[in-house]
Amino acid sequence: MRKTSSRLLALLSLLQTHRDWSGEELAGRLDITARTVRRDIDRLRDLGYLITTVKGPGGGYRLAAGTQLPPLLFDDDQAVALAVALRTAATGTGVAEDADRALATLRQVMPPRLRHRIDLVRVTAVPPPEAPDAARVDAQVLRELSRAVHAREELRLDHTPAHGTPTAERRRVQPHHLVTWRDRWYLVAWDLDRDDWRTFRVDRIRPRTPTGPRFTPRALPGGDVATFVTSRFRGNDGTTTDWPCRGAVVLHLPAADVAPFAQDGTVEELGPHHCRLTLGSWSWTGLATALGHFDADLDVVGPPELAAAFAELAARYSRAAGAVTPSRTRTPRPR
Repeated sequence: MRKTSSRLLALLSLLQTHRDWSGEELAGRLDITARTVRRDIDRLRDLGYLITTVKGPGGGYRLAAGTQLPPLLFDDDQAVALAVALRTAATGTGVAEDADRALATLRQVMPPRLRHRIDLVRVTAVPPPEAPDAARVDAQVLRELSRAVHAREELRLDHTPAHGTPTAERRRVQPHHLVTWRDRWYLVAWDLDRDDWRTFRVDRIRPRTPTGPRFTPRALPGGDVATFVTSRFRGNDGTTTDWPCRGAVVLHLPAADVAPFAQDGTVEELGPHHCRLTLGSWSWTGLATALGHFDADLDVVGPPELAAAFAELAARYSRAAGAVTPSRTRTPRPR
């Protein structure tokens, strides 16, 4: 019986690799006869696994999705990865409670050794600070948007802009991707009214029903969604992940003090008290401001646009400093 159980688990593990297996291949991998493979397939079907027969010269089998969730097979690393994902992936959504219940259910059916490994992995997902009126993403909205993306159906939605009037705008879009960026959910879509690509914060979306006609997906600028989203959030046109503005300075600081705060910049050590920092930003003024955060003397390497941005900021800050009325400091009298 133990040998049969082990064999069934090995067979199930092969079927879960999302490909078609012929009877001969399965027999060879498990070192059993084709007749035993057929019997074991029937046993798995009795346990609730929907295994379809693949037609063809050699025949074969495929594990399909069933109407009920049968017992699942995970190795140790998969189980730990699933536990970590459930503890962290729901950040910023309305499904955190469901994720906690799923993790509790998973933990109950695990053997003690595996349960102990999961309990040792203590992960707390800390979301970024939000505005007091920031809304969490509704799980139902995520499901509706996901369905529209999968079905390739035009979507009518109400979208509340980030700034300006609080009145929602009605938009007609072709939804292409749901993505997360820095713990926020976004819908990448082609805006039919503006004839351009747009990214919409999901927590500001209210889908309308019914959905519109089906559409043929357009090619995203940049070739893939990761490139497009990264490019747009860096103030670019969606085709490249490079920053629109990139410059270099020599900071009068050790490289070891700069590197932890350089983000995606590059730091080159020039000596014990100097380093060269190359950094990017969405604008030259933004880049100059970011470099000023290091609170140290610096020399501009280039380009000239960066030096001009520093000059403009210096004049602006000088005017601001001159507009401040010096406050008189009163020395408290001893009592």
